[in-house]
This record gives sequence, C-alpha cells and structure tokens, in this order.
Amino acid sequence: MAGSDALPPRLHTGSHDLPVSPELAEFMRTGWTEGTLPSGARVPARDMTPARRGRLSARFPGERLLVPAGELKVRSNDCDHRFRPHSAYAWLTGLTGEDQHGHVLVLEPSGPGGGHEAVLYIRPRPVRAGGDDTFYRDRRCGEFWVGRRPDLAEAERLTGVRCVHLDDLGLLPPGRDASSDPSLAAALSELRLVKDPWEVGELQRAVDHTVAGFEDVVRALPRALAHPRGERWIEGVFGLRARLEGNGTGYETIAASGAHACVLHWTRNDGRLDPSELLLLDAGVETDTLYTADVTRTLPLSGRFSPVQRRVYELVLAAQEAGMAALRPGARFRDFHRACMGVIAEGLADWGVLKDREGDRHRRYTLCSSGHMLGLDVHDCARARAEAYLEGILEEGQVLTVEPGLYFQPGDGTLPAELRGIGVRIEDDLVVTADGARLMSGALPRTPAAVEEWMGSLLEG
Repeated sequence: MAGSDALPPRLHTGSHDLPVSPELAEFMRTGWTEGTLPSGARVPARDMTPARRGRLSARFPGERLLVPAGELKVRSNDCDHRFRPHSAYAWLTGLTGEDQHGHVLVLEPSGPGGGHEAVLYIRPRPVRAGGDDTFYRDRRCGEFWVGRRPDLAEAERLTGVRCVHLDDLGLLPPGRDASSDPSLAAALSELRLVKDPWEVGELQRAVDHTVAGFEDVVRALPRALAHPRGERWIEGVFGLRARLEGNGTGYETIAASGAHACVLHWTRNDGRLDPSELLLLDAGVETDTLYTADVTRTLPLSGRFSPVQRRVYELVLAAQEAGMAALRPGARFRDFHRACMGVIAEGLADWGVLKDREGDRHRRYTLCSSGHMLGLDVHDCARARAEAYLEGILEEGQVLTVEPGLYFQPGDGTLPAELRGIGVRIEDDLVVTADGARLMSGALPRTPAAVEEWMGSLLEG
C-alpha cells in the first residue's frame, strides 16, 4: 500500500512518504476538470428520511440534537478499519458510504412550535484548482486516495438536507449528542423498532442474497473439505457473495465445524472440516443500504445426518417451530423465547439429560436468548429501553430472528458420550404481520429431509 505525508507523524511509516516540491505542488493545482454527480442522483432512502427525522424531532421539541456518523479507527499503524457510518446516522440521512466519517447530522431547533431543521455538517470535496492539496496528499480524505466525495451542493441534492462545511460545527452551542446522551441513543433505537415497507424490502433483499450465499457454500463443500482450513474456505465463499451483492457481511461469519459449533460466536474459522461432523454456518449479507440478514443453518458435511445428529437437529427445529408460532402483534417479545425453551427443556428431560422440565438447568446446553430484532444492525435497536424492547409488545412491521440452539460441549460429563461435541442452531428472519409473522428466509430448507435433498441437488449440479 502506498503512503503520503498527509497523516499525523504517529502514523508515518517513512517508507513511502515522499516530499512534494514547490514545482510539483504548483503543477498539481492546474489543468483539472472537476466533474459533477448526475443531476438526478439521490440516496435510496431519501423519500423516507424526512418522516424519520420528524419522529425524532417530536421526541425532543426545541432541543439541539447531534447524530454523528462516527470516526475512523486505526487497525494497524497507518491502516484504518473499513468505515461504516453509525446506523442512526444512516437511518436519518440515507448516507451509507465510507466517506461519511467525521460528518454530523444536526437537528437545529426552528420556530416556536419546537420543530427542527436538519443540517448536515460534512467535509466537502476540495476544489483542485483552489490551492488546496488535500485531494492528492491526504490519504484518509483525498480523492486520489479514497475516491470522489460530493461537494456541498451535490450532497444537498443527494439527501434533500441543507449541507454546510464541517468546520462550522465548532461554532454551534452545545446540544444532545447521540454518542454520549443515553436518552437520545435510546430514542433513536426505539424509533427503529418498527420497519417501514421500504426497510422490509431491503431486509428481504439481504435475506435473498444470503440464501444465494448459503447455496454457494454447499457447492463449495468438496473443495472446502479437502483444505486444512476448510472453515476459512466456507467463510471466504460466503464473503465473496456478500461483497458482490452488497456492502459485505453484516457481522463476522461463523463457520463452525464439529465441536466449534458449541462456541456461540466462533469466528476464528480456522478448523478442518470432517465429513462425519456438522457445519454450523451463521452468516448474513449486508446490503449497500446497510440492512443485514442473519441466518443460520446446521448442515451435515457428508450430506446426510447421522441418527444422533438428526435427533438433536429435530429437537432444535421443534423448538424453533414453537417460537415462530408465538410471533404475533400483541404478544410479548419474550414469549417466543419461552416457547422455544419449553420445547428444549421437555426434550432434554425426555432424553434423560435433565431430571425434570422445571427450572433453568436446560440453559447449560442452550445459554443465550432465542432471537433478537434485526435491521441496520444485526442486533438491532440494542440501546432501546427494556420496557420498549425486551419487555415490550410485538408490533406489525418489526423484523426479528428466531434462533434456538443446543450446544453440547465436548467436555461435558453430564451428557452421554454420543452427544458431546454436537452443536446445532437454526435461525430464520421473520417480519411480524397483522395476524402472525412471515418467514423471510423460507427459501432455505429447514427439515432434515429437505436439507439433505437440497444439499444433494446442489452438489450434483
């Protein structure tokens, strides 16, 4: 990777930073054509963002509100992590690009009624002929380094929001800042709990691309099985689909084979695949508008479940069916989890793993919750107050996952030997409808027989 002398000294490596002579600097300021964005360019969510900002305005009448996009974070030395704007900023502006770091949306109090005017404080692209050398010397913001960004007028056309230079942000009086004000952060989460039809459509696109990614993975299994880091092969195959179809993965892919499936967030993905074992794949494509799917399938690497693998899988599937059946407007958010756990506890008792169905000892084998809200974040709306989310009531338009699992640790002496080292999770995305819930990820098979048939058709094709 090339370097420049535009970063602070602590980020210089010295190996690629070359001085710029006065002659070169002068030469670089002349002879350019600036170009413009197409006149009709707009962010995809532009028609929805005014209403979203209006809902936030109504929560905080007369108060100045600041919603930052966030800042770049160093990964190593002079290399930054890929930037993704904060979800609340993206939701309110429709801006989702990597060039948004440092930008801030301000809802400025306006008029006697307590309303607000939206103002975007951004870093506009420099005019090359104006003597500003950042376009070729600044590796974090310069156009030659990271690509073109809009000027103020173009940003206004894209968003429908008045845009001013980021340097003017320091002139503002204090206000509520979403990065440090818990009540504003909570409100921004709660306002996103119910998705509008456009958002549901974006989530369905994310799910559809994710289904294609799972199909890619099954087709790639023969080569993955032959590689000493087969889990990495799986991760890479899905990641290719995610980058081709969207912004990337919505979270770190979990490609967990064998006993690795008993680690809830296994993202090391450095294991070999064994045909006699299962693969737990938890992965989701994030669209360019930053909405993510979150789907898990547990697949027999041989293409066929063994009897004991099928027994575990069928209990998890029965738990998921019970959880999905509990989704409807007016139900409590925790109802579907309780339904899942009731089936799990009863099944473990029937197997003799538990002495009875009462209490919470079943959690030894299924530690986490059975689902969560889904949207711009994989664990969406997480800053919402408990009474609005975890202890709240489901509403039409909410999108969530149902994902029970059983994780039988390899060293667990309370289990029969045949169960140890088996981990199974089945996760699907659903949108709450007027009379229940619609399964968004139903294109992926869920029953053991359907999974085996689906895998067979892809491997033979």
